[in-house]
Amino acid sequence: VFIKDLHFDEVPVRIYLPRVPSASKRRGVIFFHGGCGIFGSIRSYERICRYIARKSDSVVVSVGYHLSPEHKYPAQTLDCLTATVHFLKTAESYGVDPDRIIACGDSAGGTYTTSVCQELVNRKDIPKIRAQVLIYPFLQALNFNLPSHQKNAFTAFLSRESAVHFILKYLNKDCSMKEAILAGSHVPESMNLKYRKWINPDLIPEIFKLGYKPPLPTSFLPQVHEETKELFETRLSPLLAEDAVVCCLPDTCLITCEHDVLRDDGLLYKKRLEDNNVKVTWYHMKEGFHCALGFFGYGIFSFPSSSKIMNHIVNFVK
Repeated sequence: VFIKDLHFDEVPVRIYLPRVPSASKRRGVIFFHGGCGIFGSIRSYERICRYIARKSDSVVVSVGYHLSPEHKYPAQTLDCLTATVHFLKTAESYGVDPDRIIACGDSAGGTYTTSVCQELVNRKDIPKIRAQVLIYPFLQALNFNLPSHQKNAFTAFLSRESAVHFILKYLNKDCSMKEAILAGSHVPESMNLKYRKWINPDLIPEIFKLGYKPPLPTSFLPQVHEETKELFETRLSPLLAEDAVVCCLPDTCLITCEHDVLRDDGLLYKKRLEDNNVKVTWYHMKEGFHCALGFFGYGIFSFPSSSKIMNHIVNFVK
């Protein structure tokens, strides 16, 4: 694989081009790394991107979006959007078929993938994204009491508490609001009623609800709501996008992990996509956990689920 560092409209990217000449134009994969919008880099995802390029014979573009808090939200989503539009417009100069570009990301990168695909549904001036790959994405900040939040509240790598802590850090907010958000006190009753049709433990299949206890009702705190309004934007909570947007989304590969607080975000989005007739290929990793992909390729430190996730991504891309 040839590796080149470039800028797409001032956004740093690293391109992985298979060395073997190709008779026809290749497919492209634009990759957004995870890390809560605060950590992670092109370099830390080098192994993963190189593997996808080599095994799927695709041109991979890894996006080095600017991190929070130095670059305030939504700079990260906007960088990902800018890089994607640039790639869609210039794909042919990298030997890529512009109609075969896939957006892909893990964790917060999955949030950016979802958000970019949603923001591009109405663009007529550029080619359509062919598919999206969402690896244990974060998709909503309304309800932190879903069955997977309870079951995996203290799981390593991403506990329920640290998920909210990182979101507040990412948005440059006061972390003392964490308890109120965990309890759901940031959501007015009208909003809970409005979004109940999409974010609701009743929509989670029974098999995933063993031991689930509905949380006690909490009182709404208007000042916390005012301070955290960004949590309800579709850029941060893409699960809140209207059906008119969701029904236009590309084919989707969705990977969820059993030992992950964010598991149910993925399950709820899967249902929404399917309800809107979007084709979904779903893989559920029974032994998987949040961040599993990050261990890929580290020899004895790698996990079976890390390789399984990678192979699912490659097979879907192919």
